[in-house]
Amino acid sequence: MAHKKSSETRLSPSSDTEDIVTTLAPRLSYFAAVARTEHVTRAAHELQIPQSTLSRALVRLEQDLGVELFARHGRTVSLTPAGRTFLTSVDKALTEVGRAAESVRADADPTSGKVAFGFLHTMGSETVPGLIRAFRADHPGIRFSLVQNYGEAMLERLRAGELDLCLTSPIPDAPGLVARRLDEQRLRLVVPDDHRLAGRKRVRLAEAADETFVTLEPGYGLRRITDGLCTEAGFKPRVAFEGEETETLRGLVAAGLGVALLPPPAVPRPGVVELTVTGQRAVREIGVAWLDGHPDTPPVAAFKKFLLSRRGKLLSEWTRADE
Repeated sequence: MAHKKSSETRLSPSSDTEDIVTTLAPRLSYFAAVARTEHVTRAAHELQIPQSTLSRALVRLEQDLGVELFARHGRTVSLTPAGRTFLTSVDKALTEVGRAAESVRADADPTSGKVAFGFLHTMGSETVPGLIRAFRADHPGIRFSLVQNYGEAMLERLRAGELDLCLTSPIPDAPGLVARRLDEQRLRLVVPDDHRLAGRKRVRLAEAADETFVTLEPGYGLRRITDGLCTEAGFKPRVAFEGEETETLRGLVAAGLGVALLPPPAVPRPGVVELTVTGQRAVREIGVAWLDGHPDTPPVAAFKKFLLSRRGKLLSEWTRADE
């Protein structure tokens, strides 16, 4: 096999790692096959490529590295010390590539693949477990990677490719995302059971203008809805506490720290009274979002179809609390 050195194609020590990988990667499996067989013709036969193509690839590989990887002995070859050192790392790299390929194939398998699914904290106690249980009745082998967070954080992970789908509220309207409405929850004004309004069933939100509120932190969808409804009712809420979970807020309401606008709990909580808000459309819409133009694997497509089939019945009757 002819062997000519060319300093013009040799990678310099200061070349970026990305450039080196891009240049060398296509020829690593060729190198490994020749190193294993110690014969270019046999390696070319195994790889099902012309011998001339393989020979040129090896010469170019040595030129790019600037070292000789093989000693030539007529029709056979053997690794040089540099070649043996290089082979150790090449074998590890090819093994990792093989594992990665097997992993992505497994995740895309229609019967045993994986769905990366995000959802709101308020969906975690009842809604999401019920959804997964119902879906797995027909797809028992599908695996889930679950992320529970507030809406904006999940949308960021969706954009980063870390999630396939997410349940969120409000329903996003943003470039690069597709979202579909699935259901809605009527928000209630939650007050302590000894509050001046506790004997009522209905209340206008403006009647709570002088109250202290406990709310979720800025950035949470429910916080934006709360602020918007209060503004619509003609006041800015005085906030005593900003939290991360609605049940924590409900507990603080029971302790008398303030009032809150919250969706219905999965299980009724003692110490509070939940009042229907009238005069405004006090609801939060729940939707599913995904990346626009992002191809779905079979398990993701199946779960997306399942979620869309739950329009209007995503939530239980209690947690939906429709009037």
